[in-house]
Amino acid sequence: MKICKTIAEMRATSRQARHEGKRLGFVPTMGALHEGHLSLVRAAKAQCDAVAVSIFVNPLQFAPTEDLAKYPRTFERDRELLEKEAVDILFAPTPEEMYPAGAVTYVTVEGLSEKLCGKSRPGHFRGVTTVVAKLFHMVEPDLAFFGQKDAAQAAIIRRMVRDLNLPIEIVVCPIVREPDGLAMSSRNAYLSPQERKSALVLHRSLTQVKKQFDQGERNASKLIEAGKRALAQEPTVRLDYLEIVDPATLDPKQELTSTALVAIAAHVGNTRLIDNILLK
Repeated sequence: MKICKTIAEMRATSRQARHEGKRLGFVPTMGALHEGHLSLVRAAKAQCDAVAVSIFVNPLQFAPTEDLAKYPRTFERDRELLEKEAVDILFAPTPEEMYPAGAVTYVTVEGLSEKLCGKSRPGHFRGVTTVVAKLFHMVEPDLAFFGQKDAAQAAIIRRMVRDLNLPIEIVVCPIVREPDGLAMSSRNAYLSPQERKSALVLHRSLTQVKKQFDQGERNASKLIEAGKRALAQEPTVRLDYLEIVDPATLDPKQELTSTALVAIAAHVGNTRLIDNILLK
């Protein structure tokens, strides 16, 4: 596995792969890798001739009050995991390499970035789209792989790629869950044993919505109420939002006549977790 620390190294390595006629897949991460990330790597391996993974904790997507300083950084462990998966390229730049001094240019997907997590984390998606656009320019992949757990992020990146005519196919892969249903997340490491147990209510809440939907309920307000009732059974968990939206536009739905995304965010102790399901 080749480790690139600079943009110049990354570009040269990517161009060499393409010169050899290889189809390049890319998995952008912030490290602290878990089985969810590795499932994206495996999907990339299955569809591409070479795979690049980036590890970069992006300061632009954290608000001043958020967990940038304590976000888990496990580079050596991550490197070993990626080597086991036979990843070809690891891109691990520093913040100074990614953001030149005095950088004032951002990429914003207006109309989508203020929805779901964008409401409670202003500026978050602007940070995500800016760094992903930069990574796309540096890595120049044919395909890029994202997880369904970050459904709003995936929708926003899809729109950015379309609007900017970037020659990249976005592939969204299914959520990977723990055996008890908890969606895998690097932030799960913050949870105490009791909080870890309480966090299962997010998945229970979504499961309750799906159950009502499967029984024929199509009114979004009634489905949301069912989910909120399930969540209320765990009083230590504070709901941020539970919404039913169009998966592409993130606009709220009233009646479910086509595929809908049920998205939830909640605070378990000091940790903010997200999860979602698609209703088809």
